[in-house]
Amino acid sequence: MSKDRVFSKRLDKQFEFDETVASVFDDMLDRSVPYYNEVINLITSLIIFEATPNMRIIDLGSSTARLLLQLHNTSKVPLQLYGIDNSPAMIKRATQKCNAFGADEIELILDDILQYEIRDFDVVIANYTLQFIRPIQRPKLISRIYNGLNSSGVFYFSEKVVFSDRKLDKQMIDIYYEYKRSQGYSDYEIASKREALENVLIPFTIEENIKMCKEAGFKEIDTIFQWANFVTFRASR
Repeated sequence: MSKDRVFSKRLDKQFEFDETVASVFDDMLDRSVPYYNEVINLITSLIIFEATPNMRIIDLGSSTARLLLQLHNTSKVPLQLYGIDNSPAMIKRATQKCNAFGADEIELILDDILQYEIRDFDVVIANYTLQFIRPIQRPKLISRIYNGLNSSGVFYFSEKVVFSDRKLDKQMIDIYYEYKRSQGYSDYEIASKREALENVLIPFTIEENIKMCKEAGFKEIDTIFQWANFVTFRASR
């Protein structure tokens, strides 16, 4: 696994999921997103509990297909697995990984999740994806996800969140930056990434995410994991 050094030098462009990021993305996730692997394990376990043959599952913003490969390798029944990403570099990396693990049946789609038709899925997943969608577009996407799920369908999503209490929010951010330092990131890298993601990653509060799901029609929305300002939700029809 290549080590993430993307922000060790000054970037002269806005952050994007290009080849430079794709080549180190798994390391970036492990070191930048607290308990990322545990969240993947949790979501996978919950899906496997209710897995039935040929269950249709799609990962929106599937990046290097890490979660899809875990589902493929863990499930005792065959699953129909789909991954969609608008980054050619990510799709390329994901394809290479799927080929290496003999998971050619995972269907990887190069497309914009705002345009792709979500239909007849049992499970939809979006891990740290919605936060990169413009806020004005998110409610419509959540409605499309709701309408694209079968009657007993489930939506799992993880998000970086903000807190209404400014003091608490600042404390959470400070705790997170200390976490990143413990993972080997320098203060320069932390500051550079924060600057690059300005107006690119726009988080909601926990309450705003739940409200958005309820307005789309989801009946039950639970937080199934939280560490500081990183939260995983489960929304069911």
